[in-house]
Amino acid sequence: MPLALLALAIGAFGIGTTEFVIMGLLPEVAADFQVSIPAAGFLVTGYALGVVLGAPLMTVLGTRVTRKRMLMILMGLFVVGNVVSATAPVFEVMLAGRVIASLAHGAFFGIGSVVAADLVAPHKKAGAIAMMFTGLTVANVVGVPLGTYIGQSVGWRATFFAVAALGVIGLLGVARLVPDQPRAEGVRLRHELAAFRNVQVLLAMAMTVLGFGGVFAAITYITPMMTEIAGYSASSVTWLLVLFGLGMVGGNLLGGKFADRHLMPLLYVSLGALAVVLSLFTLTAHNKIAAAVTIVLIGGLGFATVPPLQKRVLDQAAGAPTLASAVNIGAFNLGNALSAWLGGVVIAAGLGYTAPNWVGAVLAASALVLAVVSSTLERRTATRSRLVASHIPEPAAVPAARH
Repeated sequence: MPLALLALAIGAFGIGTTEFVIMGLLPEVAADFQVSIPAAGFLVTGYALGVVLGAPLMTVLGTRVTRKRMLMILMGLFVVGNVVSATAPVFEVMLAGRVIASLAHGAFFGIGSVVAADLVAPHKKAGAIAMMFTGLTVANVVGVPLGTYIGQSVGWRATFFAVAALGVIGLLGVARLVPDQPRAEGVRLRHELAAFRNVQVLLAMAMTVLGFGGVFAAITYITPMMTEIAGYSASSVTWLLVLFGLGMVGGNLLGGKFADRHLMPLLYVSLGALAVVLSLFTLTAHNKIAAAVTIVLIGGLGFATVPPLQKRVLDQAAGAPTLASAVNIGAFNLGNALSAWLGGVVIAAGLGYTAPNWVGAVLAASALVLAVVSSTLERRTATRSRLVASHIPEPAAVPAARH
């Protein structure tokens, strides 16, 4: 494994920690700034929207510098955002800090995916992408619980200072270990934008929104579901989320292992199984053990789609993949926001705390349909190309010159 992948994984660990740790610290932050819990929830929403907007914006701004330098700039931005949050005198300043940090998120994973794929042989690209994303998944197992504990024991500001320190380590790792690959010659913004005219790129991004949205339709409302339906205590939810994180780690590694050889079959299996498991969650949520097992499966199946979907975008936008890769990271967060909203709608309609699981199942099934459509179109295009090639006449032989 190239050591550069470790540097990228450290940066991903810090970004994953700051994204999710706020969910466990909302009461402390709300009390400190004397705002309501729903108002403090804007720290989550603002971050997600910052990722969606920041992914293409920061990638476009970085088209004139090398990928290594842009990764360093992004980690610096991430550090600044977390320091602003840690030292914020008022709520509005903390929200600004969250948005600043979020601007680095999508572009870091998007550019980092391209860099990771370029560090290894072609048949190992998905595995390299998965290795970088391991930092994000491990953040949910180690970083988020530890950050929550620090915030509840010492104060939430200490958590954000600690995350900023992780960002500094990630920055130094990128500076030291990531090779300074030359910027691709002849690739301009118009080339990056041209990737979005490829229907396969758009289908992959739609699969990202719907597939991962299916995961967060259920996980967003895991606390009321587990406390009100399964009968867990509120303090147990942290460990249930650790189980979810462990599932994410396992699914990410398996996805990276098989995506290089069996990308589309892997998407069929993971998305189909995810739809089934989310449907069953409406039943298993009534039993503690069954619910815990289901949560692990949701994390595993959901994140098994990440390496293949990211590689799918890179493959289809091969000529200029950086912007498309970053936008696909934004698509994950768009899926999170969409599914969380839809889950809230069905709960507000009086359908109960397990209703978001049905929403998630429908989203995952829709992503599976798109995967089948994408593969069908690809096969038809390949068949058409072969037919056209078979009808091209052989060039006439040039008669030998007579002497």
